[in-house]
Amino acid sequence: MSITNPSACTVGFLVLNNFTLMSHASAVEPLRMANHLSNRTLYRWKTISITGDPVTASDGMQITPDHSIETDEKFDLIVVCGGLEVKQQYNRRLLQWLQRQARLKTPLAAICTGSYVLAKAGLLGGYRCTIHWENMASFKEEFPHIMVTNHIYSVDRDRLTCSGGTAPLDMMLNVIANTHGRELSASISEMFVHDRVRNEVEQQRVPLRHTLGISQPKLVEIVALMEANLEETISLDDLASYVGLSRRQLERLFLKYLDCSPSRYYLKLRLQRARQLLQQTNLSIIEIAAACGFISTPHFSKRYRDCFGIPPRDERLGLQIRTQPVAMAS
Repeated sequence: MSITNPSACTVGFLVLNNFTLMSHASAVEPLRMANHLSNRTLYRWKTISITGDPVTASDGMQITPDHSIETDEKFDLIVVCGGLEVKQQYNRRLLQWLQRQARLKTPLAAICTGSYVLAKAGLLGGYRCTIHWENMASFKEEFPHIMVTNHIYSVDRDRLTCSGGTAPLDMMLNVIANTHGRELSASISEMFVHDRVRNEVEQQRVPLRHTLGISQPKLVEIVALMEANLEETISLDDLASYVGLSRRQLERLFLKYLDCSPSRYYLKLRLQRARQLLQQTNLSIIEIAAACGFISTPHFSKRYRDCFGIPPRDERLGLQIRTQPVAMAS
């Protein structure tokens, strides 16, 4: 998605009480750096709250907004900045204001739990969206008709939604790249010592402990060992021994809680890592196969096709098509 404006694009950051300051800063700072590196005012930004009164972030820091939602200022993009206890941080006036902005064709974005507010306003129907993994289950339960992805961010026409944390940095770098070129976006990433610009197809990594809770610490430990040893794999016997289990007990744990064998789970971790390397690096397929513990390229290609439906070569060739930006007028 690109945001075009003959002068500077004006972004309104709607901050809710208990918003996550880290996510907010990750979205604002790329705009500041775009101005700095280009030596032009490409972006302007204002903060908005429901009443115009100061708003407190989840870490206790307080900011004073520039506007209330009664402002008449025109924005090229509005970003809803959510955080903790989001269900208590909006009211009917805010939902109506967002609906009015949508009728005015203003592109709308959300970071962290801001996606919940857009959904509550009825503005994500028919759109692909993202929310932080911690809120995903309850979001799907409340809004079963909305298409929710596990991606770090989603861009679907005039809606941008983001999981939170540092992911807003990648989302805004995507916006900047589509509007002002990838060279500027890459330069901003370098200035922030951000080792790579993550793309839209990258998924959130949901901690296994979130799925299993604290009931299976040995299983969580085994998976952590697998994740730390993808290039030089550890035998199942050794994995079981490290946590004081027999191989049979290990297999029973995986079948009961993860619905697959430990060897299949290990293989899937290696293939997921290979997919990330194909999408995010220029390493050759031979190098990627070796980095993910496969003894030969043909064996790697076969396993990759079995898992994802396409061979590694097609994955890399198809990436540019899948991530083609959709231009959007302001």
